[in-house]
Amino acid sequence: MGKRDLAAKGKASRVSETYQRIYRVIHCIPVGRVATYGQIAQLAGIPGHARQVGYALHSHSGDSIAWHRVINARGEISARSHPGSEKLQRALLEREGVVFDDQAKVSLRRFRWRPEPPKNAAGARPKTRSSKRVGHARTQNERYLRKDSSP
Repeated sequence: MGKRDLAAKGKASRVSETYQRIYRVIHCIPVGRVATYGQIAQLAGIPGHARQVGYALHSHSGDSIAWHRVINARGEISARSHPGSEKLQRALLEREGVVFDDQAKVSLRRFRWRPEPPKNAAGARPKTRSSKRVGHARTQNERYLRKDSSP
């Protein structure tokens, strides 16, 4: 196997590892809640790569993940390449109790999934949720990335 083949194989395995992390995060979204592409990317450890989440969802086959619970940052269902999939996504979300307004938007304030921060070593949740605590965000994300965890 040449250098180019090894590089391609390495890149493919990294992509599949990234996709697996994305799928694990999506699997954690509870019924009746939604998450944005950017939120999933952040929790999967790839902040700023919301499109990667879209690519992962597009490449996934089967119904083993709740793809319909992922919407864009405006609270809207993003256009898909398959005709009718937007209507299906809306119907699935409405069946779970998610409400759309007159402009076909979901209130992220009301329906956005907000994962609880992980407990600390003493079994208590942190008392503050400061966005300045970068290390805390990393710890929180690791909870969703563990391969052996079952949400």
